[in-house]
Amino acid sequence: MAQRVDSSSNRLDDAARAGWLYYVAGNNQEEIAAKLGISRQSAQRLVSLSVSEGLIKVRLDHPIGRCMDLASRLKTRFHLELAEVVPSDPSSESSTQGVAQAGAAEIERWLKRPDPIVLAIGTGRTLKAAVEQIMPMDCPHHKVVSLTGNIAPDGSAAYYNVIFNMADTVKVRSFPMPLPVIASSARERELLHAQPMVRETLALSAKANVTFVGIGDLGPDAPLFVDGFINADELKSLQKSGAVGEICGWCFDADGNLIEGQTNERVASAPIPPRDQSLVVLMAMGRKKLPGISAALGRHLVNGIITDERTAEGLLNTP
Repeated sequence: MAQRVDSSSNRLDDAARAGWLYYVAGNNQEEIAAKLGISRQSAQRLVSLSVSEGLIKVRLDHPIGRCMDLASRLKTRFHLELAEVVPSDPSSESSTQGVAQAGAAEIERWLKRPDPIVLAIGTGRTLKAAVEQIMPMDCPHHKVVSLTGNIAPDGSAAYYNVIFNMADTVKVRSFPMPLPVIASSARERELLHAQPMVRETLALSAKANVTFVGIGDLGPDAPLFVDGFINADELKSLQKSGAVGEICGWCFDADGNLIEGQTNERVASAPIPPRDQSLVVLMAMGRKKLPGISAALGRHLVNGIITDERTAEGLLNTP
């Protein structure tokens, strides 16, 4: 086993990683030992150290040097206002726990502000996981507005629309978007957006101080397709047009340009708030989402990101 420099900083970094793997990712001490290349006794001591040093509270409260370096490089390369990178679980590429907890912490920071804010929120699995981590709070002076419709194709509530999850935990004025995610035609969308209640919600979303969104890939298992919002032919047409990702249903290509026509002319979601007045934070991770995340960052569709180490490395290695 290769010897490592046993500095105080490295020791705390190792303790932070061990604490994250144990308390957040749910690994036992034997699994931690295998992943970090140390003995079980060393893993046990590191987990104990993460508690005694105050690194573990409800979340990991330690800025791991490597993650901070990746975050700094992301901010510089993509001209971001916010970049946060959490450790990746060495044995899993799909766990969103770390990103979700970091996202929950960032949302909470905004909700704790004493001055009234408008917080806009999108949809997605990672974002839903983050909202489920938010601590109960009482902040009726804030407004939370949904960017997306909350009605699925069969008329039921869209499962990954998260504004109702937030309303269950946070006492805040909530403004859902009473629309289908994708309308049946451009004309239907126009009529729906003309309704007074919808107009007011759209206007409120454009005033957001901070926005949190997820991203969907447009591969064979694209969320828009799997969840029934578009059919197989529409997915193939989007792929042929070069679509690599979608935010709130808005599909875009590798350069971050919105795909003209097709499903975009029927998306009932509000536009992404302008980045010159709103911090727009993307919560996303994973190899299959890399093309979409890279396009969104490169085109400045968002100006903030919360992701994991592996995804950050992939973004920085993208030409």
